[in-house]
Amino acid sequence: MVGAFMALALPCLRTAGKKGLERPPFFGTGRTVSSELIDDVEWRVTEGLVPYPQAFAQMDARSTAIRAGDARELVWLLEHPPLFTAGTSADPAELFNPQGFPVYDAGRGGRYTYHGPGQRVGYVLLDLDRRGRDVRRFVHSLETWLIASLAELGVKAWAVPERIGIWTADAEGREAKIGAIGVRVRRWVTTHGFAINVAPKLSDFSGIVPCGISEFPVTSLEAIGLANKGGELDQALSNKFADFLGSLAA
Repeated sequence: MVGAFMALALPCLRTAGKKGLERPPFFGTGRTVSSELIDDVEWRVTEGLVPYPQAFAQMDARSTAIRAGDARELVWLLEHPPLFTAGTSADPAELFNPQGFPVYDAGRGGRYTYHGPGQRVGYVLLDLDRRGRDVRRFVHSLETWLIASLAELGVKAWAVPERIGIWTADAEGREAKIGAIGVRVRRWVTTHGFAINVAPKLSDFSGIVPCGISEFPVTSLEAIGLANKGGELDQALSNKFADFLGSLAA
């Protein structure tokens, strides 16, 4: 799900319809924004549900500023209201959308992805011009970071070379997807990032073929009995972040 080296444009709203019943935000209901520096990278956490076009516009502007040397690199953790995003390889036959959620052209690599309450989204904006111009290494390191972070919560997760994303065993012992990865690189600055399913409404994924993979189910921390660990995810990601950065230059 690695995109080409092209400019980002504002996301295009493909369809919009009637909203279903939404879950409340898992990571806080306010509009609080906290920010700190970790290894000279801004680590930002936003509570509440952030509209996708707003997040996209901020990500696009920050990417431009990073390339110009006017802003620090950024990891931004947030939640979105229910929606689908279409990557550059999205197949319209894989979009069903009985819920009538908005669908946005995201400009990242990959196919259709769901975002919604109870899912931790992480936008990772790093300058690969100074961290090694290796997009494959970046994606592999991103997978390793997420796997290590989930391990801190007691989740055994893994990557599969031919199926990008993060996988684990669901409550029935089946291999299931617990995390998605979709990135784009513009002028060697990465955009987009990952999504980890903490406690989303899993039935919402039925509106698409997630990432074009229909043979495997989707799961979450909640579905495997670890919803109480969801609040520890951000700290686990922070704990393993330095290792992730170090692996980019290895």
